[in-house]
Amino acid sequence: MPTILLVEDELTFAETLRYNLEREGYTVLTADDGVAGLELARRQQPNLIVLDIMLPRLDGFSICRILRQESDIPIIMLTARYDEVDRIAGLELGADDYIGKPFSLGEFLARVRAILRRSELQPRPLAREVLEAGALKVDTSSRRAWRNGSELSFPQKEFDLLTCLIRNHGIALSRDLLLERVWGLDFTGDSRTVDVHIRWLREKIEPDPSRPRYIQTVRGIGYRFEAPEG
Repeated sequence: MPTILLVEDELTFAETLRYNLEREGYTVLTADDGVAGLELARRQQPNLIVLDIMLPRLDGFSICRILRQESDIPIIMLTARYDEVDRIAGLELGADDYIGKPFSLGEFLARVRAILRRSELQPRPLAREVLEAGALKVDTSSRRAWRNGSELSFPQKEFDLLTCLIRNHGIALSRDLLLERVWGLDFTGDSRTVDVHIRWLREKIEPDPSRPRYIQTVRGIGYRFEAPEG
C-alpha cells in the first residue's frame, strides 16, 4: 500500500488523521515540524504528503516550494486559514490539492484516494517517441527534453503538459481539456493550475518568457503550441 507523510503540529488532529489513514491500509509517517517533515520527505520518498501550512521551524509553503524543485511527490496542503489568497499561493507553488480546516474525514480520505489513483494511473509511453519542434526535442519514453541541445529538467506534470501541447501542435486547447488530459477527470483543482504550469514551462523553453514563441495564449480558450521558424 502507498506510504503517506503527514506533517502536522497539532498532535491530536494528526493522530486522528493517522488513525483513519491507517484504517484505510496506508502506511503513515508523521512529523510535527517543517524541518523534520522536509527531511522525512527527502529520505523516505512517500507516495503522498499531507502538509499543514502553519508549522514550527519551516512553514508548509516553504516546504512545498523546496520539494517542487526536487520531486513530483503529490502534496495536499492543509490550513485553518481557508481564504483564496492562501489557496492560490499553495496551487502556484505546485500543491496538488488544498483543504481548509475543519473538513470531514470522508472528504479528506476521498481526496487522498483520488490523488493516489491519478499518480498510480499516470500513463507511460510503451514505445519510443521523439517529438521535435523548433529548438525543442522531447523523448517521451525516457522523459527527457532538450533545447538547442541542452537538456532541460521538468517535474512530471510540466513534462506531461509540454508533451500534450506538442502532440497537438497548432491546435487551440482549452484549459479544461488540458486539465482532463494531464491531471485526469477526477482532479479537484481549477483552471488556474494550468496557467501556473504554463508560466513555469515558458520560463524553461522560451527565449523570452514575456514574449512567448512556442506556447501561445488563445484568449478566452486556453493555449496553442507553435514551432517558431529560425
